[in-house]
Amino acid sequence: MESPQDFPELYYQIMSNNMERANFGSKLGVVLATAGSAVGLGNVWRFPYMAGENGGAAFIIIYLVSVLLLGIPCMVNEFIIGRHGASNTARAYDRMAGGSAWKYVGYLGVLTGFLITGYYAVVSGWCLQYVYGAAVGGINGDAEYVQSYFKEFSSHPLKPVIWTFVFLFITHFVIVRGVRNGIEKVSKMVMPTLFILLLVIVVASCMLPDAGKGVSFLFKPDFAKLDKDVFLDALGQSFYSLSIAMGCICTYASYYSRSTNLLQSAVQISIVDCLVAVLAGLMIFPAAFSVGINPDSGASLVFITLPNVFYQAFSSIPAIGYVISVLFYLLLAVAALTSLISLHEVSTAFLQEEMRISRGKAALVVTCTCTVIGVFCSLSFGAWDGLSLFGLSLFELFDYVTGQIFLPVGGLLTCIFMGWFAPRNVVHDEFTNWGTLRSTFYGVYRFCVRYVCPVCILLIFLHQFKVL
Repeated sequence: MESPQDFPELYYQIMSNNMERANFGSKLGVVLATAGSAVGLGNVWRFPYMAGENGGAAFIIIYLVSVLLLGIPCMVNEFIIGRHGASNTARAYDRMAGGSAWKYVGYLGVLTGFLITGYYAVVSGWCLQYVYGAAVGGINGDAEYVQSYFKEFSSHPLKPVIWTFVFLFITHFVIVRGVRNGIEKVSKMVMPTLFILLLVIVVASCMLPDAGKGVSFLFKPDFAKLDKDVFLDALGQSFYSLSIAMGCICTYASYYSRSTNLLQSAVQISIVDCLVAVLAGLMIFPAAFSVGINPDSGASLVFITLPNVFYQAFSSIPAIGYVISVLFYLLLAVAALTSLISLHEVSTAFLQEEMRISRGKAALVVTCTCTVIGVFCSLSFGAWDGLSLFGLSLFELFDYVTGQIFLPVGGLLTCIFMGWFAPRNVVHDEFTNWGTLRSTFYGVYRFCVRYVCPVCILLIFLHQFKVL
């Protein structure tokens, strides 16, 4: 009897059940688009302040190990499911699960991506406001002024809503143009732009007086600060930074060709993701140390601390400080855009294929509903601050439910499914491209997915709820 390996192209077409399905046009497009999904505000904002809180280089080392043991295997899981199913995340899980109850893990991924799209658009809109504010000189001032600027803007009843809509409209414009002409084309433009912006700011930051202290802080490990919290925080950052369990990776993988090396792509994307995170640290810490500001300023680092850092660091040459401030918030906006595009695509692909409607109509439904979610989340900051559930504003509730419950649960269930219940021959065929690639690391991947990853995700989950 012939096996799928004998006719891999035919097998792939049968499994896709869609001879016209779009796909990425190049290997570069695969890497840049998927890396764009992973690279977001978490790299430029969350990673630096977490490194600052946990001793700099010591945290980075643990983070890199976490990416190898947790991030890459989890990413390969979703690559295999997405490419095998050649469809939206929900249907892809259904095909891998053979119609069993495991298919609902895919629906959880779609729901998670949809909810994150709504409130992530709000934060993305803040980035646009800060691009505008930096351009007109509205956020250059002392610490007290910058703090009041953020508070007044984020609680304004109209401004954040407008910027949320603008960001979703830009995202919508990309999505309706399709996979190659929209997602891939934009990724090829904005990802190099992101790196150029990063490098320009890194050079400017490292040329400041006493910048060497910040570089030393970033690259000189302080192992005395290592404890279980640092290990668990690094594990969590590696999981969330790579967009695991949001449906993004699985959806993008459904556009991969059968010749795409899944493990190699996961490694390349992880390298890009880590490089951006480290460069973000090089961008922030030298400037912070130059003006004597503590780099472990927490979540307020980007919108409150850094405007003051740039203002003070370049006070002797205000023109340079002005340019760096504008470029920095433009960088944030670009990083947010690549992530929001992938999140939007999760729901768009789902509606398009499950409801059998055009991409344009599906994208419009997603844009409109996420705009409504974004409006309510934004208003819960100020104008409607009474709009809350369980003591949390709507924004905080969406962030809590998706980030602390849905993502780890989805990631854990995917690992259990792929490690113990998914058809082993199918997993092996996808991993090795139907036997055309060496399976040197297949055993390592299987071991990590079956044992290491579930334990790591469970530890992350318990740590979030202060059990550990």
